Amino acid sequence: MHRLLLRRPARRCFSSAPPRPEHAVISAFDLFSIGVGPSSSHTVGPMRAGRIFINDLKDLGLLEKVSKVKINFLSAASLPDPLSGSDPETIDTGTIPSRYEAILENKALLLNGSHRIDYDMDKDMLWRYDLVLKTHPNGMRFSCFDRNGDMLATNEYFSVGGGFVVNEKTKVDENLFYKGVDKKMVHGARLHQSHSIADSDSADPSVDESMHDHSHPPYPFDTGNTLLALTKKHNMTIAQIVHDNEVGIFTSSGEIPLTSYLQKFFGYSDEDIHHKLMRIWQVMDECIHTGVSSQETTLPGRLGVRRRAPMLYRRLMRGFYPGIATPAFTSIGAGMPSASIESPLSERTESTPGSPGAKATTGGPLLASSKPPLVVGSFNHAILPMPPRKTVIPAMDFLSCYAIAVNEVNAAGGRIVTSPTNGAAGVIPGVLKYILEFVSDDPEKSIKTFLLTASAVGMLFKRGSTISAAEGGCQAEVGVACSMASAGFAACMGASPETVLQAAEIGIEHNLGLTCDPIDGLVQVPCIERNSLGAVKAVTAAQLSMASHGVYSVTLDEAIEAMKVTAADMSVKYKETSLSGLATSVKIPLTVPAC
Repeated sequence: MHRLLLRRPARRCFSSAPPRPEHAVISAFDLFSIGVGPSSSHTVGPMRAGRIFINDLKDLGLLEKVSKVKINFLSAASLPDPLSGSDPETIDTGTIPSRYEAILENKALLLNGSHRIDYDMDKDMLWRYDLVLKTHPNGMRFSCFDRNGDMLATNEYFSVGGGFVVNEKTKVDENLFYKGVDKKMVHGARLHQSHSIADSDSADPSVDESMHDHSHPPYPFDTGNTLLALTKKHNMTIAQIVHDNEVGIFTSSGEIPLTSYLQKFFGYSDEDIHHKLMRIWQVMDECIHTGVSSQETTLPGRLGVRRRAPMLYRRLMRGFYPGIATPAFTSIGAGMPSASIESPLSERTESTPGSPGAKATTGGPLLASSKPPLVVGSFNHAILPMPPRKTVIPAMDFLSCYAIAVNEVNAAGGRIVTSPTNGAAGVIPGVLKYILEFVSDDPEKSIKTFLLTASAVGMLFKRGSTISAAEGGCQAEVGVACSMASAGFAACMGASPETVLQAAEIGIEHNLGLTCDPIDGLVQVPCIERNSLGAVKAVTAAQLSMASHGVYSVTLDEAIEAMKVTAADMSVKYKETSLSGLATSVKIPLTVPAC
């Protein structure tokens, strides 16, 4: 019997030498990865773990000998076939429901998409919500057997948030996280991280940085302070620091021959990074478009949550996506007459008295009303009731719409970008979409600046605390996403690195203690609305930081430490378990999460 392990030596596990400082996280593209909803921990992570297990079986020549598999999820739900070998980035999300039905009907599973075995979900896939593991709450165990019932191989994996997968050999407290599927394609520089920050950022100006070992990032950082020091020393922005860590250019001493460096490190050129960042934004933007143009009226699950993004988008009367039809009286799918959305150029706007900067639409297809608005309250009173009125606050309205659109797609199991998780996937796309539509005059520059800056902040949280709701509640997901988006927004406004990090601090400080108590275990309520508020809060945090002129009381490092302590003190009832809070006060019987 084989005990399959991730074949990546963990330096801290096997070396008696004292640990040296290490880079916060390996790559920006580990934080922004393309997957499927509704949960990076409960769907994307198990899919990646399953692929790792399957590839290990192939490497050992055991795959064709497998006759039976047993899957145990210890608080980590998953798709019905994590061992099919599907890639969360490329799987056709439209086929997932039919694949699920086929497994139930045929009681069979295709390992790696080709090797057919008998598989009864009721007997071969078990959930153990009663177990709390020391390594991480979201654990899973895969075991496979031959025709005689003898075990061929087994292994345990832990889905630690954002689609990251670890096991006992990698030790959760270190940054040996694994997202790649084929381990042979991941260079050791991404796995070992033996590079010392002190060695890289030497205070001795006589040290020639070009003499450093080029198999490591040129600008490693593990705290906000070390990141800030790097930006000051090298006169670089945070986005530039992260970019050069991906490419491997030591700007202070000239370029290293790119081919030799990339053979040792990530393998990303300037063009690679550009295309990868544009691809990430493309998926984010397509997700927003899918959300606002959906023809479905409700989300999956017995809660029957109504989709709101299409209605919100149409009410804003500013169609950035041409060709979306809008019902004249009610939401899509109700069989009512429809008409095209007016574009911004076709609208006539005028200032609303008493509301500087506000706009009232006068030329769009307004809803006709045959009755005066209903006023609630008594007119025979000293305090007369207020008549109904509507106001448009563009930032809040658009940010809310975009964020809600993404999370409704996520809740429906659609294509999503973990940013940094699926449950918080609406904050960053919502804020970036708002920047591109209302602020930026150079979209590509804004996209790269925003995503690279936000990823730096996400790296600090991944290193210094957690991005897993199972470890830290919703502060670890929406709170971290808000902090990342705050930093990205400030960076796109041309703020200094110090101000950018202060924006990130404000973004997380006012999310500390945020619990994760989803109703019925679904990533819907309160998750979807919470992303909307996280996006609005991110912009507010960035604006506050830029108005503070460098005056602040709490640093980002201190806020991250506070979040870590808060997460440790938080009851497990508020960590994605649906055992308290809204999950129990709303009287809906709990079930296994429909992931």
